[in-house]
Amino acid sequence: MDEITAEYEVETLAPTEAARATPRATVAAKTDLGRVRENNEDKYEFYVPEDPRALASKGAVYLVCDGMGGHAAGQIASELASKTFIDVYVNHPGDSPVTAMTTAVVAANRFVFENAKNNPQRKGMGTTLSALVLRQDEAYTVQVGDSRVYRLRDGALEQLTHDHTWTDEAIRAGIINPEEAKGHPYKHVITRAVGTEAQVVPDVARHELQTGDLFLVCSDGLLNHVEDPQIAEILKGFSPADACWRLVGLALQGGGSDNTTVLIVRVDTLDVPETGDPAPIPSPS
Repeated sequence: MDEITAEYEVETLAPTEAARATPRATVAAKTDLGRVRENNEDKYEFYVPEDPRALASKGAVYLVCDGMGGHAAGQIASELASKTFIDVYVNHPGDSPVTAMTTAVVAANRFVFENAKNNPQRKGMGTTLSALVLRQDEAYTVQVGDSRVYRLRDGALEQLTHDHTWTDEAIRAGIINPEEAKGHPYKHVITRAVGTEAQVVPDVARHELQTGDLFLVCSDGLLNHVEDPQIAEILKGFSPADACWRLVGLALQGGGSDNTTVLIVRVDTLDVPETGDPAPIPSPS
Protein backbone atom coordinates (compact mmCIF):
# COMPACT_ATOMS: atom_id res chain seq x y z
CA MET A 1 0.00 0.00 0.00
CA ASP A 2 1.34 3.39 -1.00
CA GLU A 3 0.17 6.73 0.29
CA ILE A 4 1.44 10.14 -0.69
CA THR A 5 0.32 13.71 -0.46
CA ALA A 6 1.12 15.51 -3.68
CA GLU A 7 0.96 19.21 -4.52
CA TYR A 8 0.49 19.82 -8.20
CA GLU A 9 2.23 23.08 -9.08
CA VAL A 10 0.29 23.88 -12.22
CA GLU A 11 1.90 25.71 -15.13
CA THR A 12 1.29 25.71 -18.85
CA LEU A 13 3.42 25.09 -21.90
CA ALA A 14 3.33 28.60 -23.29
CA PRO A 15 5.02 31.40 -21.26
CA THR A 16 2.06 33.71 -21.96
CA GLU A 17 -0.48 31.33 -20.46
CA ALA A 18 -1.28 31.00 -16.77
CA ALA A 19 -2.45 28.38 -14.33
CA ARG A 20 -6.19 28.26 -13.70
CA ALA A 21 -5.89 26.35 -10.42
CA THR A 22 -3.52 24.39 -8.20
CA PRO A 23 -4.98 21.06 -7.04
CA ARG A 24 -3.60 19.22 -4.03
CA ALA A 25 -4.38 15.54 -3.64
CA THR A 26 -3.93 12.63 -1.25
CA VAL A 27 -3.41 9.26 -2.91
CA ALA A 28 -3.57 5.72 -1.56
CA ALA A 29 -3.57 2.31 -3.24
CA LYS A 30 -3.69 -1.36 -2.35
CA THR A 31 -3.68 -4.59 -4.35
CA ASP A 32 -4.28 -8.15 -3.15
CA LEU A 33 -3.93 -11.61 -4.67
CA GLY A 34 -7.28 -12.77 -3.32
CA ARG A 35 -8.16 -16.24 -2.04
CA VAL A 36 -8.28 -18.17 -5.31
CA ARG A 37 -5.75 -16.91 -7.86
CA GLU A 38 -2.10 -17.96 -7.88
CA ASN A 39 -0.84 -14.81 -9.63
CA ASN A 40 -1.77 -11.17 -9.21
CA GLU A 41 -2.56 -9.97 -12.73
CA ASP A 42 -3.71 -6.54 -11.52
CA LYS A 43 -1.41 -3.56 -11.83
CA TYR A 44 -1.77 -0.01 -10.56
CA GLU A 45 0.47 2.94 -11.37
CA PHE A 46 0.45 6.67 -10.80
CA TYR A 47 2.79 9.31 -12.14
CA VAL A 48 3.06 13.00 -11.25
CA PRO A 49 5.63 14.80 -13.46
CA GLU A 50 8.08 17.02 -11.63
CA ASP A 51 8.58 19.32 -14.60
CA PRO A 52 6.05 22.15 -14.12
CA ARG A 53 5.28 22.56 -17.80
CA ALA A 54 4.69 18.85 -18.32
CA LEU A 55 2.53 18.77 -15.20
CA ALA A 56 0.36 21.63 -16.46
CA SER A 57 0.08 20.16 -19.92
CA LYS A 58 -0.55 16.52 -19.02
CA GLY A 59 -1.49 16.53 -15.32
CA ALA A 60 -1.15 13.62 -12.91
CA VAL A 61 -1.97 10.11 -14.11
CA TYR A 62 -3.50 7.26 -12.08
CA LEU A 63 -4.51 3.92 -13.56
CA VAL A 64 -5.49 0.33 -12.88
CA CYS A 65 -5.07 -2.58 -15.30
CA ASP A 66 -6.52 -6.07 -14.84
CA GLY A 67 -4.69 -8.60 -17.00
CA MET A 68 -6.06 -11.77 -18.57
CA GLY A 69 -4.58 -14.66 -20.46
CA GLY A 70 -3.66 -17.36 -17.96
CA HIS A 71 -0.35 -18.33 -16.38
CA ALA A 72 1.84 -15.21 -16.26
CA ALA A 73 0.48 -13.70 -19.48
CA GLY A 74 -2.14 -11.50 -17.81
CA GLN A 75 0.45 -10.11 -15.45
CA ILE A 76 2.70 -9.27 -18.38
CA ALA A 77 -0.15 -7.64 -20.29
CA SER A 78 -1.13 -5.34 -17.42
CA GLU A 79 2.51 -4.43 -16.78
CA LEU A 80 3.18 -3.60 -20.43
CA ALA A 81 -0.05 -1.66 -20.88
CA SER A 82 0.23 0.47 -17.76
CA LYS A 83 3.81 1.53 -18.37
CA THR A 84 3.30 2.13 -22.08
CA PHE A 85 0.20 4.24 -21.51
CA ILE A 86 1.93 6.52 -19.03
CA ASP A 87 5.12 6.82 -21.07
CA VAL A 88 3.35 7.66 -24.33
CA TYR A 89 0.81 9.97 -22.71
CA VAL A 90 3.20 12.16 -20.72
CA ASN A 91 5.64 12.41 -23.64
CA HIS A 92 3.05 13.11 -26.32
CA PRO A 93 3.99 16.38 -28.09
CA GLY A 94 0.46 17.55 -28.87
CA ASP A 95 -1.62 20.11 -26.99
CA SER A 96 -4.81 18.06 -26.80
CA PRO A 97 -4.97 15.78 -23.74
CA VAL A 98 -7.71 13.69 -25.37
CA THR A 99 -5.52 13.04 -28.40
CA ALA A 100 -2.60 12.14 -26.13
CA MET A 101 -4.72 9.74 -24.07
CA THR A 102 -6.14 8.05 -27.16
CA THR A 103 -2.69 7.74 -28.70
CA ALA A 104 -1.38 6.22 -25.47
CA VAL A 105 -4.09 3.54 -25.46
CA VAL A 106 -3.42 2.75 -29.12
CA ALA A 107 0.30 2.38 -28.37
CA ALA A 108 -0.35 0.18 -25.34
CA ASN A 109 -2.71 -1.98 -27.37
CA ARG A 110 -0.19 -2.40 -30.17
CA PHE A 111 2.61 -3.27 -27.74
CA VAL A 112 0.58 -5.95 -25.92
CA PHE A 113 -0.88 -7.35 -29.15
CA GLU A 114 2.52 -7.64 -30.87
CA ASN A 115 4.08 -9.17 -27.76
CA ALA A 116 1.39 -11.85 -27.68
CA LYS A 117 1.75 -12.50 -31.41
CA ASN A 118 5.51 -13.01 -31.07
CA ASN A 119 5.24 -15.23 -27.98
CA PRO A 120 2.94 -18.24 -28.55
CA GLN A 121 2.66 -18.95 -24.84
CA ARG A 122 1.07 -15.50 -24.42
CA LYS A 123 -1.50 -15.90 -27.19
CA GLY A 124 -4.75 -14.15 -26.36
CA MET A 125 -3.40 -12.11 -23.46
CA GLY A 126 -4.88 -8.71 -22.81
CA THR A 127 -5.85 -6.31 -20.06
CA THR A 128 -8.39 -3.76 -18.98
CA LEU A 129 -7.24 -0.17 -18.56
CA SER A 130 -9.02 2.44 -16.46
CA ALA A 131 -7.19 5.73 -16.02
CA LEU A 132 -7.81 9.01 -14.24
CA VAL A 133 -5.95 12.19 -15.21
CA LEU A 134 -6.11 15.32 -13.05
CA ARG A 135 -5.10 18.32 -15.15
CA GLN A 136 -5.43 21.79 -13.60
CA ASP A 137 -9.19 22.15 -12.97
CA GLU A 138 -10.16 19.14 -15.11
CA ALA A 139 -10.46 15.40 -14.60
CA TYR A 140 -10.34 12.93 -17.48
CA THR A 141 -11.28 9.26 -17.51
CA VAL A 142 -9.93 6.74 -20.00
CA GLN A 143 -11.67 3.38 -20.24
CA VAL A 144 -11.14 0.00 -21.90
CA GLY A 145 -12.67 -3.11 -20.27
CA ASP A 146 -14.52 -3.62 -17.01
CA SER A 147 -12.33 -2.02 -14.36
CA ARG A 148 -13.94 1.23 -13.21
CA VAL A 149 -13.51 4.84 -12.17
CA TYR A 150 -15.92 6.26 -9.58
CA ARG A 151 -16.30 9.76 -8.17
CA LEU A 152 -17.67 10.56 -4.73
CA ARG A 153 -18.95 14.16 -4.64
CA ASP A 154 -21.08 15.67 -1.87
CA GLY A 155 -21.72 12.20 -0.47
CA ALA A 156 -23.03 10.77 -3.76
CA LEU A 157 -21.14 8.00 -5.57
CA GLU A 158 -21.17 8.09 -9.38
CA GLN A 159 -19.66 5.60 -11.80
CA LEU A 160 -17.81 7.71 -14.37
CA THR A 161 -16.94 4.88 -16.77
CA HIS A 162 -19.02 2.34 -18.66
CA ASP A 163 -18.06 -1.34 -18.51
CA HIS A 164 -17.15 -2.90 -21.82
CA THR A 165 -19.01 -6.12 -21.09
CA TRP A 166 -21.82 -7.92 -22.91
CA THR A 167 -24.28 -7.31 -20.09
CA ASP A 168 -23.48 -3.61 -19.63
CA GLU A 169 -23.83 -2.95 -23.33
CA ALA A 170 -27.06 -4.98 -23.37
CA ILE A 171 -28.44 -2.84 -20.54
CA ARG A 172 -27.64 0.38 -22.43
CA ALA A 173 -29.26 -1.09 -25.54
CA GLY A 174 -32.42 -1.99 -23.58
CA ILE A 175 -32.04 -5.74 -24.15
CA ILE A 176 -31.87 -6.63 -20.45
CA ASN A 177 -32.33 -4.72 -17.20
CA PRO A 178 -29.76 -4.30 -14.39
CA GLU A 179 -31.44 -6.94 -12.23
CA GLU A 180 -31.25 -9.51 -15.02
CA ALA A 181 -27.59 -8.66 -15.58
CA LYS A 182 -26.57 -9.64 -12.03
CA GLY A 183 -26.84 -13.37 -12.64
CA HIS A 184 -26.42 -13.40 -16.39
CA PRO A 185 -24.02 -16.03 -17.80
CA TYR A 186 -22.38 -13.36 -19.96
CA LYS A 187 -21.80 -11.01 -17.02
CA HIS A 188 -18.02 -11.28 -17.23
CA VAL A 189 -17.70 -11.44 -21.02
CA ILE A 190 -15.53 -8.45 -21.95
CA THR A 191 -16.25 -6.83 -25.31
CA ARG A 192 -13.21 -4.57 -25.39
CA ALA A 193 -9.69 -5.01 -23.98
CA VAL A 194 -6.15 -3.77 -24.54
CA GLY A 195 -4.07 -6.20 -26.60
CA THR A 196 -6.60 -8.84 -27.62
CA GLU A 197 -7.25 -7.31 -31.05
CA ALA A 198 -5.11 -5.34 -33.47
CA GLN A 199 -7.11 -2.17 -32.76
CA VAL A 200 -9.05 -0.79 -29.83
CA VAL A 201 -11.00 2.43 -29.25
CA PRO A 202 -11.03 3.82 -25.69
CA ASP A 203 -13.76 5.86 -24.06
CA VAL A 204 -12.32 9.25 -23.05
CA ALA A 205 -14.41 11.72 -21.06
CA ARG A 206 -13.77 15.11 -19.44
CA HIS A 207 -15.18 16.07 -16.04
CA GLU A 208 -15.07 19.30 -14.08
CA LEU A 209 -12.82 19.04 -11.03
CA GLN A 210 -13.89 20.34 -7.62
CA THR A 211 -12.35 20.55 -4.18
CA GLY A 212 -13.43 17.53 -2.17
CA ASP A 213 -13.84 15.21 -5.15
CA LEU A 214 -12.76 11.69 -4.27
CA PHE A 215 -11.99 9.24 -7.05
CA LEU A 216 -11.79 5.45 -6.89
CA VAL A 217 -10.09 3.46 -9.65
CA CYS A 218 -10.58 -0.29 -9.14
CA SER A 219 -10.47 -3.71 -10.75
CA ASP A 220 -13.54 -5.95 -10.88
CA GLY A 221 -12.14 -8.06 -8.05
CA LEU A 222 -13.66 -5.44 -5.76
CA LEU A 223 -16.92 -5.22 -7.67
CA ASN A 224 -17.50 -8.99 -7.56
CA HIS A 225 -18.07 -8.82 -3.81
CA VAL A 226 -18.74 -5.22 -2.77
CA GLU A 227 -21.82 -3.30 -3.87
CA ASP A 228 -21.82 0.41 -4.68
CA PRO A 229 -23.63 1.45 -1.45
CA GLN A 230 -20.92 -0.28 0.61
CA ILE A 231 -18.22 1.40 -1.45
CA ALA A 232 -19.81 4.80 -0.88
CA GLU A 233 -20.03 4.31 2.89
CA ILE A 234 -16.38 3.31 3.14
CA LEU A 235 -15.22 6.23 1.00
CA LYS A 236 -17.27 8.68 3.04
CA GLY A 237 -16.21 7.33 6.41
CA PHE A 238 -12.48 6.75 6.16
CA SER A 239 -9.24 8.28 4.92
CA PRO A 240 -7.95 7.10 1.52
CA ALA A 241 -5.42 4.73 3.13
CA ASP A 242 -7.94 3.21 5.54
CA ALA A 243 -10.58 3.01 2.82
CA CYS A 244 -8.19 1.01 0.61
CA TRP A 245 -7.61 -1.55 3.34
CA ARG A 246 -11.27 -1.80 4.22
CA LEU A 247 -12.47 -2.17 0.63
CA VAL A 248 -9.95 -4.91 -0.12
CA GLY A 249 -10.87 -6.55 3.19
CA LEU A 250 -14.53 -6.62 2.22
CA ALA A 251 -13.65 -8.24 -1.11
CA LEU A 252 -11.68 -10.92 0.72
CA GLN A 253 -14.47 -11.50 3.21
CA GLY A 254 -16.86 -11.90 0.30
CA GLY A 255 -14.77 -14.70 -1.14
CA GLY A 256 -11.76 -13.06 -2.76
CA SER A 257 -12.52 -14.80 -6.06
CA ASP A 258 -10.19 -12.54 -8.05
CA ASN A 259 -7.27 -10.18 -7.63
CA THR A 260 -8.47 -6.92 -6.10
CA THR A 261 -6.94 -3.49 -6.64
CA VAL A 262 -8.15 -0.12 -5.40
CA LEU A 263 -6.58 3.30 -5.95
CA ILE A 264 -8.11 6.34 -4.26
CA VAL A 265 -7.37 9.98 -5.11
CA ARG A 266 -8.82 12.71 -2.88
CA VAL A 267 -8.69 16.33 -4.09
CA ASP A 268 -7.99 18.17 -0.85
CA THR A 269 -7.92 21.67 -2.32
CA LEU A 270 -8.27 23.28 -5.70
CA ASP A 271 -6.63 26.64 -5.15
CA VAL A 272 -7.69 29.50 -7.39
CA PRO A 273 -5.96 32.91 -7.12
CA GLU A 274 -7.88 35.30 -4.87
CA THR A 275 -7.98 37.96 -7.58
CA GLY A 276 -9.90 35.58 -9.81
CA ASP A 277 -7.18 35.89 -12.43
CA PRO A 278 -5.01 32.92 -13.42
CA ALA A 279 -1.80 32.61 -11.41
CA PRO A 280 1.28 33.96 -13.22
CA ILE A 281 3.77 31.33 -14.30
CA PRO A 282 7.40 31.70 -13.27
CA SER A 283 10.04 30.79 -15.79
CA PRO A 284 11.36 27.24 -15.27
CA SER A 285 14.72 27.08 -13.58
